[in-house]
Amino acid sequence: MSERSGIGMTSARTRERLIQRLAEQGIRDARVLDRIRNVPRHLFVDEALSSRAYEDTALPIGHGQTISQPYVVARMTEAITIGGMPEKVLEIGTGCGYQTAVLAPLVGKIYSIERIEALLERARERLRELEIKNVRFKHGDGSDGWPTQAPFDGILLAAAPHALQQKLLDQLAEGGRLIAPVGPEGRQELLRITRRGDQFLRERLGFVSFVPLLGGVA
Repeated sequence: MSERSGIGMTSARTRERLIQRLAEQGIRDARVLDRIRNVPRHLFVDEALSSRAYEDTALPIGHGQTISQPYVVARMTEAITIGGMPEKVLEIGTGCGYQTAVLAPLVGKIYSIERIEALLERARERLRELEIKNVRFKHGDGSDGWPTQAPFDGILLAAAPHALQQKLLDQLAEGGRLIAPVGPEGRQELLRITRRGDQFLRERLGFVSFVPLLGGVA
């Protein structure tokens, strides 16, 4: 066993402390807590940061991006899967693939877009290692969504636009939910938007801090 995989074995107590903390912060879905417990977060961060992998904090993953805080990953996963299993989910901002890995068994299929090719390739490799097979990746500009695969039962943004674009809302299926951090840096709110016909019902889920949603590819 490599030293890298060994970190996961010795961190069982650390992981349980994290799960306890998330439960105390209001994460109720046992399936979500189980995914946070079992997905090896240390594989998604640089080896130098492995010892901090099970802290409830965001960590840098290079290219000006971060791996989201476990509480936020759990909150977003719970918010999009509440009330059943969404069949098709669009993820905008694959990043290192950690959110993707947590969400994957709780949905039918994930369509995940990442603008930074180096991050996308790393995420693809990690998910292959973990034998997660229900994810389709795309290197592209996530701000446009993925119109050719729409409609989606869920859309999850892992980066924050200043405002939500109608073209993303239009890609939601009837009854579908969009989970997104929205607003400028320092003043972002996590929103859940549910589609009911031509209406989009908005719920506030709390304040968060995400990197901004950028256009183009790198």
